[in-house]
Amino acid sequence: MLTLQGISGAIDHLAVQPIMGIFLNVFNRLVIPRLEFLTGYELYANLTLALFGIAVFVAATRVDSS
Repeated sequence: MLTLQGISGAIDHLAVQPIMGIFLNVFNRLVIPRLEFLTGYELYANLTLALFGIAVFVAATRVDSS
């Protein structure tokens, strides 16, 4: 879900996200505007969220397979 939110937020930042935007863009529309240090870095924040989601998924699959 984090990966989807990050990718959707990046798309929403560059253009308008028409597909499930109200659910997938919570981070982009509610969290980022409230954090002053992310002003001007919205795209990077969304892409970082997507990468974090991928990292959590990889870590979870490695722990599960051990």
